[in-house]
Amino acid sequence: MPETPPGWPSARPLAISVSVMLEGWAEGSAPGIGPMGNPLRPGVTDLQALSWAEYGPKVGTHRILALLERAGLRAVFYTSGVIAERYPQLPRLIRERGHAVAAHGWSQGTLPPYLTPDTEQEDVARCVDVLTRTAGQRPQGWLSPRCTPSALTSRLLARAGFRWHADMFDSDLPYRVDTPDGALVGMPFTMEVNDMPLYVRYGNEPDAFTRTLTRIVEGWPAIGCPTACLDITVHAHVFGRPYGAIAFVDSIALVQHSPWCWLTNHAELAELYA
Repeated sequence: MPETPPGWPSARPLAISVSVMLEGWAEGSAPGIGPMGNPLRPGVTDLQALSWAEYGPKVGTHRILALLERAGLRAVFYTSGVIAERYPQLPRLIRERGHAVAAHGWSQGTLPPYLTPDTEQEDVARCVDVLTRTAGQRPQGWLSPRCTPSALTSRLLARAGFRWHADMFDSDLPYRVDTPDGALVGMPFTMEVNDMPLYVRYGNEPDAFTRTLTRIVEGWPAIGCPTACLDITVHAHVFGRPYGAIAFVDSIALVQHSPWCWLTNHAELAELYA
């Protein structure tokens, strides 16, 4: 078993992080993937998809906060800058409940690979500004929209003082990312237990979320109980709804009763690997 840092619970090799995506879209745009399945023709704003997404800040976030409080858990809420601008009370509420508010880009349509270096730096700066003002604390973590960075994203984040960057899919454990402007923690982000691909993209029922997690947790000894990180990820506008919330609660209970897992979040893991 690989050496683990001080603070990693003894005899619990599988660290399971809880992340909540609080996503928004820029004015005049809407999610490209929604519950209706058939996209509208180009140039037409999908108001159904936009209304569906607005459930996140209006209802879903509050339900998830209540469930986390009942479970005694702390999560990272990856928050779009545009959401903090439109709902300035939300980031502060999230932080007051003991959770970390991290950056998720300005909007879901603002993808770093499509931006010039100057524009991407401006995008990072305005995310930092609005989240700092609304949460009352500077964001320490970043996850790009679509989890897709540019070749410069890590460097720009290090320059801006971020502690961790979660656009990483090449490791089971956090690791050091060195850039010309400083170092930060590369945080692995797993997609196996994520409501967006399982429920929205692939059309599974919400219980597939818990079944997938159950298979991983119960099968962990079969692959030698390696030390690793796994994410439980919900979107406020997707599993913030009742049926998804039930699957979320069931998944948390499963991990809490596992002898080789421990519940954490990216902010806590970044502290261990700093």
